[in-house]
Amino acid sequence: EKLINERSIANEYLEGSIKKFKDLLNEQFESAKDYKPKIEWFEGTWSRYKPERGKDKRGVTGADIKKLREISEKITTKSDGLPGSILNAALEAGIDIDHSCGGVLACSTCHVIVREGLESCNEATDDEEDMLDLAPGLEPQSRLACQCVPNGSRALIIEIPEWNRNLVSEDH
Repeated sequence: EKLINERSIANEYLEGSIKKFKDLLNEQFESAKDYKPKIEWFEGTWSRYKPERGKDKRGVTGADIKKLREISEKITTKSDGLPGSILNAALEAGIDIDHSCGGVLACSTCHVIVREGLESCNEATDDEEDMLDLAPGLEPQSRLACQCVPNGSRALIIEIPEWNRNLVSEDH
């Protein structure tokens, strides 16, 4: 829906892609009906699976690779995290803090420690606190960079925990 709303793809293209994918699945299902598994199936081999000549679609995604590349160029991290969050500011400054969930409070990979200036940041919500419980190296000043929004009244000193530093790259 997001890509359609951003006009990156047309609704007709999405519906056509879904139809092609469903057709592919149905075709593969039909060609596999006669398959009789034996012990090799448990070993991850399918030597008895023989689709019709020219009908083997293993490895085919059904997606137009040119369209996927075009869409991927439009995907940004500009809106990852709360507006004005530490994550937002870091990304805009070219500091790539890991944030596996895209900054939507579904993981703890953007865990940072606010060494100075924590009082100028918004309060952590219960949901943030719950997610922080999953982060290694938790400290009293720990926050999720995607949720911590400073008010600008003072400078912050942020530490990226040692276990996460190898995931950060800075271009300066």
